[in-house]
Amino acid sequence: MTESSSNPYSAGEQGLGYIYQGRFALLKLLQLPESNSILIEKDDDLDFMDQGGIKTLASLKHKAVGDRLSDLSTDFWKSVRIWLARYNRDDRSESNLRFFLFTTDAVADNSFLRHFLPDAPKDEEITSLSTLAEETLAKSKSKLIEPIGQEFNKLNDGEKEDFLSRIVIFHNGPRIVDVPGIIKDQHMRSIRREFRTAVFERLEGWWNDVVINLLSGKRAEPVFGYEISDKLSAFAEEYKSDNLPITYRGKEPTGEIDPENDPRLFVVQLREIGVASNRIRNAILDYYRAFEQRSAWARENLLVGGEMEEYEDRLIDEWGRYKDVIFEDLDEESADAVLLEAGKALYRWADLESGNISTLRIRERVTESYVLRGGFHILANARPLPRIYWHPRFLNRVGELLGASQ
Repeated sequence: MTESSSNPYSAGEQGLGYIYQGRFALLKLLQLPESNSILIEKDDDLDFMDQGGIKTLASLKHKAVGDRLSDLSTDFWKSVRIWLARYNRDDRSESNLRFFLFTTDAVADNSFLRHFLPDAPKDEEITSLSTLAEETLAKSKSKLIEPIGQEFNKLNDGEKEDFLSRIVIFHNGPRIVDVPGIIKDQHMRSIRREFRTAVFERLEGWWNDVVINLLSGKRAEPVFGYEISDKLSAFAEEYKSDNLPITYRGKEPTGEIDPENDPRLFVVQLREIGVASNRIRNAILDYYRAFEQRSAWARENLLVGGEMEEYEDRLIDEWGRYKDVIFEDLDEESADAVLLEAGKALYRWADLESGNISTLRIRERVTESYVLRGGFHILANARPLPRIYWHPRFLNRVGELLGASQ
């Protein structure tokens, strides 16, 4: 058992609050019409804009389990301070602002804040909200709340009622650990259940980059709901029966790439036919991406039984057919230069031309080039003997060449 839950100095809830901001924003954009847009940390935690031009400033509070929101809770009044500043800035009652507080707390039953809940009874005989707010503020001795009350009292009676009428509190909100399940259950029903977690992880990974760009200023324009829909649809398409997700495009291994000294069999083969270092580097990248991509597919159980083996058989068969054409006129008397040129021609086909053959795709819509090119290199790296090779005499000399490279 950890001690964090009982440690009065723990920053766990505060840390969760920062992470919650981005995850909750993703959920709300999925729930709202696609024409709505969002900014993060501009006028409030979240700024929503609908198609009609109404702007909603949203404060988020991810609190400890069991907390309650009462009359003088600073979480509410600190949000009021922010909202008052924006209300004054935007010409008060002439503004197009709404103010939402999303909290994991529950509003206390005896608190006047219950009148800000979306399901607050409308037929209840109550004193005006402004009177209740003034009475509550008058009870406070807090140095934080006192100046908020002073700012509130600068509004006239009509403005006070107008300001407070724009506030809605959404309490008992989902906690950060609950949000993925809500998104998967409510917004991924068209995706097969076994793939929903993988699709969510892809979506949230992309979304986290969007949030970072917003917070760093790299992106200034708001994010629209349709962008989320488009990205979710694109990810979902990769998990259809004729497709597979591509997640290693542009990725590089952590270690140094060394075309001149890499001892792996597929690299030795390329050096043997005189492939330039820059092309060998590309081959190493293709091998890495294809190998890691296959591992990712296997972890997510995306491949059906025997599918990879059948795919490799297709690659070997097509390679063998083209090899027979390239090597057809070679014999025991062929000069080294002729053998070398034949090996280069065979590799050139695999590297540059084989991608045009649709039957060499592992699935119909998997067109990423590293899957195919890397597949050839994986076969060329098989031990003890490669399953494909480029130089016509490589199999005869493999032991000698590998000994020299180690």
